[in-house]
Amino acid sequence: MRFDIPPEGARIRSVVEDRLRQAMEDNGAKTTVDWRGEQKHLHVIAMPVDMLYLNPDTHRIRAQRTLDPERNKALEEDPWSELAQEYLRYLLSRKPSNPEVTDPDFVQLTEELADFGQKEPGIISPDGILVDGNTRCAALRDLGVKDIRVGVLPSDTSRLDINSVELALQLRRDKRRDYSYINRLIAVEEQLANGRRPEDVARDFNIKSTTLTKDRWVFQLINEAIERSATPDGATLRLVDFEDHQEKLRELHRDYTNLAQTDPDAAEQLKESRLAMVVLNYSKTSVRLAEADFHSRYLSKRLPNSLRPDTQAESEVSIPGLANVVMPDATEAVKVTRAVTDSLLQAKARVQAGDKVPLTSAKAADDLLKDGRNVFDTAVKLAGQNAELQKRQIAVPERLTDAAEHIDQCVAEFADAKAKRALDEDAFDDALLTVRASLARLARLAGRTFSSPSDGVAWLLDASRER
Repeated sequence: MRFDIPPEGARIRSVVEDRLRQAMEDNGAKTTVDWRGEQKHLHVIAMPVDMLYLNPDTHRIRAQRTLDPERNKALEEDPWSELAQEYLRYLLSRKPSNPEVTDPDFVQLTEELADFGQKEPGIISPDGILVDGNTRCAALRDLGVKDIRVGVLPSDTSRLDINSVELALQLRRDKRRDYSYINRLIAVEEQLANGRRPEDVARDFNIKSTTLTKDRWVFQLINEAIERSATPDGATLRLVDFEDHQEKLRELHRDYTNLAQTDPDAAEQLKESRLAMVVLNYSKTSVRLAEADFHSRYLSKRLPNSLRPDTQAESEVSIPGLANVVMPDATEAVKVTRAVTDSLLQAKARVQAGDKVPLTSAKAADDLLKDGRNVFDTAVKLAGQNAELQKRQIAVPERLTDAAEHIDQCVAEFADAKAKRALDEDAFDDALLTVRASLARLARLAGRTFSSPSDGVAWLLDASRER
C-alpha cells in the first residue's frame, strides 16, 4: 500500500529530485539503511525543515496520540493538516509517561543541536515524509534552523517500507532516543500482526524470546486493565498511564506464571493485588510484598465501605469425606480481590479524566483512591514486617548452609593442595582453631536456647565440649 501523498508532495518530490541529482554529481555523503532485506546506501541532501512532514505513523508517540481524542481524530482523518502536524510536533517534545511536561531528553537534544549542530542525517520519503529524524526536525524548528540533512528513500517507497525502515533504525545500537516502553510494546505487536515469526521479532528487538513472551503478556494485561477501568460516564485509563511500571509488571508476570503452575486461583489473587498497587503507584519493592494471601491476610477486614465489594462475604464449599469441614471458595476469593482492583482502576480513570466527568464523580473517585491508599499503606506495613520476620528466621540456617558449602569447597581444595604438596599445615591448623572458637560461641547460645536439643544441636554441643 502506497502512503497517501501529502498536499505538497509533488512539489517536494521535484525539489528532492533536483537536489539528489546534484548530490550524485558531487558524489556527496551517503547514509545506510536496511531496505527490503538488504543494505541500501542513500544520498544525503539538505531540505528545509518547514517543507517536510512529520510521520503520522511514527512509533515514538503511538500511545500518546490518543490523549487528546479531538486532535487524534484530526490526525487520523487528515494527517497532513496544520492541526495534525502541530499535534505531532507537540507530542514529540513531551515526556512519554506524562505529556503535560516537556521531555528532558527533548531539551537535551535541542541543546546538543544548538551547540554542535546536526551530526546524523535523518531519512525522508521522496514525498517529504520524515521516516527517521522526526524529533530532530521538531527541535530544529524550535531553534529556528532552516535546513535538515536527510537521506532519501527510493521512489517506490510504501507505507510498509517507511514503518520497516523507521523500526530498523530505532533498533540499531546507537545514540538514538529510545522508544518508550509502551510504544515499544505497540511496535512488537504490529510486527507480529504483520505475520512475522516471534523469534524473528525478538532478534530484531535485541531481546530473548522469553522476554518477548513476557512483554506480550504485560501488554495484554495493560489492555485488559484499560477495558476494566471504563466507567459509565466515559472515563478510562490510557496506555501512557502504565509507562513507568515496566519492571513491576515484568516481575508480576514472573511470579504469576510460577504460581499459576500449581495454584491458578492464588496466582489470580496475586495478580489482582499487585495490579491494584500499580494503580496506587506503589514502589517496586512495596509491590513485591503482595503475595497470594495479601488481600485475605492484610486487606479484607480493613477495607473501608467505599472499597467493599457487594459480594464481600465469601461463599464456602464442603470438603468431600470430611463432615462439617468447609473451606472458602477460591474462585469467590478471586472475584472479591478483582472487584477491589476494578474499583481502583475506575476511580483512577475518573480522577485523570479531569473535567470530562462530573465534578462530584471526580471528587468521589479521588476520595476512594485516598481510602485505598490508606488501607493499602497499613497492609504493606504489616506485610513488610512479616517479610522481615521471615527473613530473620531463615537467616541463621542459611548462614550455616553457606558455611557448609565453603567447607565442601575446602575439602576439594585441601585434596588438590595435598596432591601438589602446597598445603600450609600451620595456617590450616590456625584456621581450624578459629572455626572451633566460632562453633563454641554458637554452641553456648544454642545450649541456652534449646532445653531438649535435637540431633543437630546435640552434635554441636558435643563437638564443642572441651575434651
